[in-house]
Amino acid sequence: MSIKIPKLILSIGICLGAGILGSFFTVSSIPTWYAALNKPSFSPPNFVFGPVWTILYILMGISLYLVLSGKRKGERGKAIQIFAVQLVLNVLWSIIFFGMRNPALAFVDIVALWIAIVVTIKYFYSISKVASYLLYPYLVWVSFAAILNYSIWVLNK
Repeated sequence: MSIKIPKLILSIGICLGAGILGSFFTVSSIPTWYAALNKPSFSPPNFVFGPVWTILYILMGISLYLVLSGKRKGERGKAIQIFAVQLVLNVLWSIIFFGMRNPALAFVDIVALWIAIVVTIKYFYSISKVASYLLYPYLVWVSFAAILNYSIWVLNK
């Protein structure tokens, strides 16, 4: 398979764009609202989140590219729709958690996001195994983020 650079850049750009959109709601809340929250002992330092999310968005973009470029068309349309849903849920989490400052509702969103990622992995697997494997770090991180989100919600009721 030859790499189609414009399609790869677009795929990664879509995912990084989602991250940038979410960051509009995140950046101003971190030194103020988020800093004042009670957090569990396992909460990583704030500087960890940016690099981790950047890597995850790049992996998501490569995964999307592989599905868009795969020869096995299978259920590509449905796979892309589910991918889009999880990407929207991803952005919504930032809006709800940081923008609306609502950890309870954000937890509901992140559970839906986790389910959408699992379904995306399932559909991507039928088109490109590598594309599905590239989403596993994302699933692991969102699992951790869900636990962190829940803990923050409980600690700050």
